[in-house]
Amino acid sequence: MSQFNNTNDTICAIATANGIGAIGLIRVSGNKSLEIVSTIFSKSLVEKPTHTVHFGTILSENKDIIDEVLVSIFQQGKSFTGEESAEIACHGSPYIQQQIMRILLQNGCRLAEPGEFTMRAFMNGKMDLSQAEAVADLIASQSKNAHTIAMKQMRGGFSNELKEIREKLINFASLIELELDFAEEDVEFADRTQLKLMVKDVLLYIQKLAKSFELGNAIKNGVPVAIVGAPNTGKSTLLNTLLGEDRAIVSNIEGTTRDVIEETLNIDGIVFRLIDTAGIRESVDTIENLGIERSLEKINQAQIVVVMSDFSEKGSEVEGHASMDTLTAKEWIEKLQIEHPDKKFVLVGNKSDLRQSEKQNDKEAETVGIQFIPISAKKGLGIDELKQWMVNQLTENFDIANDTIVSNIRHYAALKKTETSLQKAQEGLHSLTTSDWIAMDIRQAMYDLGTITGDISTDDLLGNIFSKFCIGK
Repeated sequence: MSQFNNTNDTICAIATANGIGAIGLIRVSGNKSLEIVSTIFSKSLVEKPTHTVHFGTILSENKDIIDEVLVSIFQQGKSFTGEESAEIACHGSPYIQQQIMRILLQNGCRLAEPGEFTMRAFMNGKMDLSQAEAVADLIASQSKNAHTIAMKQMRGGFSNELKEIREKLINFASLIELELDFAEEDVEFADRTQLKLMVKDVLLYIQKLAKSFELGNAIKNGVPVAIVGAPNTGKSTLLNTLLGEDRAIVSNIEGTTRDVIEETLNIDGIVFRLIDTAGIRESVDTIENLGIERSLEKINQAQIVVVMSDFSEKGSEVEGHASMDTLTAKEWIEKLQIEHPDKKFVLVGNKSDLRQSEKQNDKEAETVGIQFIPISAKKGLGIDELKQWMVNQLTENFDIANDTIVSNIRHYAALKKTETSLQKAQEGLHSLTTSDWIAMDIRQAMYDLGTITGDISTDDLLGNIFSKFCIGK
């Protein structure tokens, strides 16, 4: 990105969303921010104290009034970017905002590139790289939990934990490398038992952080949930009941759903992307077969698969057809578990209210041998249990409010690399590998952790990260 060569420029951008609104906000940052804004403002701002707001007018080159505005000023070291900055709050007319931008550019500003304000904050030490990335996540958050994770990361929770881990690894590496300096004297400075315990503790913590990515990624991007099964088992009714609205057409005629229907549902701050699919069976109908093919594709894309069966028929949850009229629901789900070991499966027996007794429900549920939930999609029975099961598949062993949850795939990749290096170091300690090899593994682990916070970074890495930000942030 070209901004790495132009960090001395004064930049400007519209920070509010496109379109008409009550207020528009224009940000200016750089060494000449207050000087440039003063040339188009009705009063000088250069000598004003930081964190003050000033009312006045923006004037065109012909001294015509463009708008009455409020200008907030931030002296160097006191702003988001760490640079001298100003924010112009004007009326939300796109025309007014464009006119103000035009005269700012004429007077010495240049248009900011995507993420350049946040990049400058990082370059000036106002935040580390993981905090900067959390800014983008915070802007994109669409649920309470996504907001919680991004806010905690932006405020340095994740960074502080990584800092503590790196300090432990630095101490470890220092002791190991000190031994190398005295190799000829055969001096051992490091207690191998303590080193083993330290590496074990750090490795377990890194593995927990990496494991949290499944939850963090799901919260950030939504959890795809495929509702699949034979025709007329109640898949569309279940979708409507979960959403609380008639989104899918419900009919007693088999094969009503010909295509997939996708909707989102927020449960306890987690967004689930529900996918109602066409009933899976043998069919000679060309259109229906296309829907069935898409249903099978959605199973591959889903993180959670809800397999529906008609529980009103005798033995249906065990013997009823669920796939191409060849496998029982139980057999099909067992087959899917082998093919997709990374997915979560639940067998849902619909129309359970039509069974003869609750005892019969419980007895037949036991025969399934897999996760089974009897429901009545029509009457809403068992729906809360199904929702709780879906949430539990993601949140088990994690407290979203208090635990650090990794939601960035770059961070996850770095943690997995760190895990590999620590495992090598652990093996080296147990197999009496020479200190120099152990030190190399520890140094590599420190390097990989450093890429998360930006202690280790390259222009290519930074350019890739900040180019994904919106202009004005």
